[in-house]
Amino acid sequence: MIITAVIASAATYSAVQLKAIAGGDNGDPFQKLRATYDILQDGYYKDVDTDKLVEGAIKGMVESLEDPYTVYMDVEEAKSFNENISSSFEGIGAEVQESNGSIMIVSPIKGSPAEKAGIKPKDIILKVNDASMEGLSVNEAVMKIRGEKGTKVNLVVQRAGVGQLNFTITRDTIPLETVYSEIIEGNIGKIQITKFSESTGEELANALTDLQNKNVKGLIIDLRQNPGGLMDQALAMSDLFLPKGKNILQVENSDGSKEVYKAEDDTFIDLPTTVIIDGGTASAGEIMAAALHQSAGIPLVGEKTFGKGTIQTAQAFKDSSSVKFTTAKWLTPNGTWIHEKGIEPQVKAELPAYANLPYINPETVLKKGNSNAEVKAAQQMLKALGFDNSVEGYFDESTVQAVEELQAQQKLKVDGNISGETTIKIMEQIQNKLKENDTQLEKAISVLKEEM
Repeated sequence: MIITAVIASAATYSAVQLKAIAGGDNGDPFQKLRATYDILQDGYYKDVDTDKLVEGAIKGMVESLEDPYTVYMDVEEAKSFNENISSSFEGIGAEVQESNGSIMIVSPIKGSPAEKAGIKPKDIILKVNDASMEGLSVNEAVMKIRGEKGTKVNLVVQRAGVGQLNFTITRDTIPLETVYSEIIEGNIGKIQITKFSESTGEELANALTDLQNKNVKGLIIDLRQNPGGLMDQALAMSDLFLPKGKNILQVENSDGSKEVYKAEDDTFIDLPTTVIIDGGTASAGEIMAAALHQSAGIPLVGEKTFGKGTIQTAQAFKDSSSVKFTTAKWLTPNGTWIHEKGIEPQVKAELPAYANLPYINPETVLKKGNSNAEVKAAQQMLKALGFDNSVEGYFDESTVQAVEELQAQQKLKVDGNISGETTIKIMEQIQNKLKENDTQLEKAISVLKEEM
């Protein structure tokens, strides 16, 4: 039976034919899915791309779970995902996730174009090259953000408490190396871990051996801006610091059963240690931070972590596409689920206020008489660098004088405007000042010395 209905609104009319589908679903939900596929293949008024129909159905199933960490990846997206955990890749160098329908920065990678540009954890990406990110999956967003080394990409982000910011970032090769070590204060080994990829455990073990051979008396493990990565690496790396038999983490399966992972090595690093964390410390980084604190009494210094307490597995299909899906919760050694809560440090320490100033686009010309958020950010940077200027957001004569003084010091063209090389130099000097005035590192050193 065919029923023809005419649905009318103020000025539009649409003819709709309603057809009953014989057979129902007989309790088999896939019969309805198959029937829909057949209907569209046979009756849609344009040619139908079979692969797109199938991929759309898969994406629909995945998205219905409303889990930002469960995603379907086509061949290109799966390739990009695998590169991210196993080798270098070309892009801006930032970990992203879906959050309440938006694409959010988890953390920029150390030394990446994203970090240098001023991208921060929890920035919401609104647009990429004027294309809205609304409704896109994480992998679709990543494919738009990534690109060949040397090409530029424009990001519009929303930052809490600041508003919209515009970034023009030049893509580059994101390095494979994930562990950086050095000796500070004469006898303290500082190790920064930027993510947990396939080689990170080996890199850490080598760094520890090198520092021990140099007779360091204490260690600082810097997990700031570490978006996480592979759980097996977090387990192996935590094991290096824990006595045999101590809990590293617990995994809670869908049926409520729990598996406890314990330290297995007979030897461990028995040096006074502190760990630095912040809002960009996520996932595997949080596993390691919690394990070292709860099972070895190692103090955490810094700011509350991101809060990702679930575990994902990637399953590849024959065509090299794959689905990454959440399989379980992970709990800290004492059984705490930190998801969407994060881990609080025992010793709180914040970076100076100028660490959170927004990026200024070098292609934008700021000059006398301008009044906007970028002018205010530039004024605050100049003030932090020791210049005597106003910080009200209006480009006044005091700002012109401060800029001219900086330009003369740096042997730049003296015109009193902020753009191009002047903008870059201001931001470089702020980054250098942060390195010299890393209040979180200073606090970690202070805490460590009490234990040495």
